[in-house]
Amino acid sequence: MNYKHLRYFWMVAKEGSVTQASEQLHITPQTISGQISLLEKELGKPLFTRVGRNLELTETGRLVQRYADDIFSLGSELVEKVRQPIAQPTLLFNVGVVDLIPKSIAYRILAPALQLPEAVRIHCREGAVDTLLAELALHRIDLLISATPIPASSSVRGFSQRLGDCGISFFAHPRRARQLDGNFPQNLNDQPLLLSGRTAAVNRQLLQWFEGQRIVPRIVGEFDDSALMKAFGQADAGIFTAPSPIEQEVEKQYGVVAIGRTETVRQQFYALSIERRTCHPAVAVVTETAGEWLF
Repeated sequence: MNYKHLRYFWMVAKEGSVTQASEQLHITPQTISGQISLLEKELGKPLFTRVGRNLELTETGRLVQRYADDIFSLGSELVEKVRQPIAQPTLLFNVGVVDLIPKSIAYRILAPALQLPEAVRIHCREGAVDTLLAELALHRIDLLISATPIPASSSVRGFSQRLGDCGISFFAHPRRARQLDGNFPQNLNDQPLLLSGRTAAVNRQLLQWFEGQRIVPRIVGEFDDSALMKAFGQADAGIFTAPSPIEQEVEKQYGVVAIGRTETVRQQFYALSIERRTCHPAVAVVTETAGEWLF
């Protein structure tokens, strides 16, 4: 592969147009277009499709862009290392975090890695569990923090280590909290409720708990991103839940109040990896210490 062609493609994908990429590269748009055509011919598939005056990546283009991101990121890292040959060696820790995991929980799980004697550089990727499992299978990430073990239906063969579990707390905008009638949890009846995405395992427990308590809330939203769900709760769109260990943090960050909690519904956390035996120092310290503070 001609990596000059790949770099031209990468710049166009980043800048969004051939014209802007040509300004960055200081070459003519015609030259860039010609080089991308040669790359498409080499790969045998188109990388862009034209929509009006704009260029959009094809499915193949998005795949090539992800690889190009890694290639040129490693190139920049190589230059940095060569220019600083006497710098302390850095341990690279690539980790994936499923977007249903609260950000503060992810930080607390991963923070011990920064306390290792050697310098650690954490590279976090957030996304859907299927996408991150594919990254794990390709060894692009060392560890995946998830709310579920690797599904039995998944083609990815790896290992799921349970870090622990905790109860959940319910949060509401202060105005809504003042208007609730009765005691928790009966005061949740007929109240608007915000849920984590349909794939969240804790949802099944939560709905069963409501049924057992004879409570029927009004589900007004489901969110694959926990931070977005909390933002809706902050705007008083409905009541939402979060792991109880971060109750005070959620109240402070989003200006909401905890109106109750349950230990019956348990939020679970797992560390997913490809190797059974942990060799990466950062992976080892994360999996060994997570349960000590969180659960």
